[in-house]
Amino acid sequence: MKPIRMLAGLGLAVLLIMAGLVKYSTSPSFCRSCHIMEPYYQAWHSSKHNHIACVECHYPPSSHRTLLWKKFQALSQVVKYVTRTYSSKPFAEVEDSSCLRSGCHATRLLQGKVLTKSGIHFDHRPHITETRRGRQLRCVSCHSQVVVGKHIEVTYDTCFLCHFRGRGEGKELKPIGGCLGCHDLPKKSFQLGNMTYNHRDFVTRQGVSCQNCHLEAVQGKGKAPQERCLLCHNQPENLARYGDIPFIHENHVTKHNIACFHCHEEIRHGFQTQEQPLKLPGAAAAAAPAAAPAGHPPTLVFDCSLCHEDKHLAQLQLYCGKLRPDLAVGLPELASPMYLAHVDCNGCHYQAETGPDTDFRGHTMKPSPESCVKCHGAKFQGILEEMRAELDSAMTKTGDKIAAARSALEKTPQPAAAAAVKRAERLRAFLQAAHGPHNIYLASVLLRTLDRSLDEAGRELHADLPDISSEPLLSGSYCALQCHGRIGVKVPPETVRFAGKTMPHKAHTDMMGCVSCHDIGAHKRVPLKHDFRAKCLECHPDGAVLKP
Repeated sequence: MKPIRMLAGLGLAVLLIMAGLVKYSTSPSFCRSCHIMEPYYQAWHSSKHNHIACVECHYPPSSHRTLLWKKFQALSQVVKYVTRTYSSKPFAEVEDSSCLRSGCHATRLLQGKVLTKSGIHFDHRPHITETRRGRQLRCVSCHSQVVVGKHIEVTYDTCFLCHFRGRGEGKELKPIGGCLGCHDLPKKSFQLGNMTYNHRDFVTRQGVSCQNCHLEAVQGKGKAPQERCLLCHNQPENLARYGDIPFIHENHVTKHNIACFHCHEEIRHGFQTQEQPLKLPGAAAAAAPAAAPAGHPPTLVFDCSLCHEDKHLAQLQLYCGKLRPDLAVGLPELASPMYLAHVDCNGCHYQAETGPDTDFRGHTMKPSPESCVKCHGAKFQGILEEMRAELDSAMTKTGDKIAAARSALEKTPQPAAAAAVKRAERLRAFLQAAHGPHNIYLASVLLRTLDRSLDEAGRELHADLPDISSEPLLSGSYCALQCHGRIGVKVPPETVRFAGKTMPHKAHTDMMGCVSCHDIGAHKRVPLKHDFRAKCLECHPDGAVLKP
């Protein structure tokens, strides 16, 4: 009897030990005992699910059969751990039934639309119960369980892939559901530079698309290169079905809950801030498409900048208001209001150049006069043509004045005058290359600066050079002539209050340009010059007008 009791006691001890091992093997502490699981344990421990044991999610809800299967799996993991035969890339599927079980998220689909912390509108029901773009999604399609540093949190990569992949690029992008399907228009007005903007005015009333200003908000194509298949598969029969898209998604997403980013490259989506500089064409290598269009040679991966260096650099500098150092001496940083509003090139350049040979040499997107109307309303019809006409007139007259200065230099060589004329020529050449409409404010400053250089040269040479100060872009009256009158602003006003007196403002502007008294810089920035009193004393030497 004694040996039998000993055997019974030993058997009971073994059973208790086995039961303890089974119990321990289902605890998060056991998962952590394997060193490769530490990052995943920490992700779980810092997540909202840290009160739920790992096996409660990583195995389906318990039935008698699945309970036994869970225990067997747990014991097999013990054996793998002891024998050091476990995988260095742990992966476990999470079934929808684990998420939607009673006591967890069973009512999640009944809640309707929700608003995420990042302000995104989302409805679980259609995404889980219906096929989306022919794919049956699972909970973990969007709530990834394998991202180190996160655990069962939303991975927006899946959202971006579904909504943006294959839906066009740049200004032609048409995301599923549209931008307003996920985002609300900001209700409050906000400042960009010294201008006040409101999204509703542009998007709702003017019908401006989001891509006109936020062209860089979506980056990447979300390709699924075949090389990624090799991370999991090495069977030729599996690799042979790479092009069978329905099968690939059914087998990976629907049946095995594989997250999209395992196969697809990233698509990035976010707001393009002003600190991120605009990209010059050809500044980076162009990515080759999957296949060349019919009738075209195979597309190569190449870098346009190897041959075409600094293309559009002058336009970009004028638009951003930051000139190269040799030109910027004595000039302000004066960005275009449209640059401050994050308007990309395609906001205005969206009209395709046409011609009989564009099929062979390609085409350039030209600026459309309608772009002004599109954003600012019908009152601005024709403003681009008028702006170009004023610029052409000013450029012609500055060219004639430079020619007159050069002629005087030939008769009387003078180093200081030669340097002044050379600076004027450089500024004019830059403005001609940069195209003034990109930033009419800085263009006006450049024209006045080069005109002052020519006047300085004329004084040094004792030459009578043409007076072109009455040109609107030099006198500063271009604001009144081009914009203000269109929107009903009476410029110049008949009178203004100055030094406690009523001054005949219009009478003065009829006699002299605005820049005689004001610094004309950015929009709504026209302060009096610090030495304006000297100008007053030229006509009023007694100084009475300056006294209160």
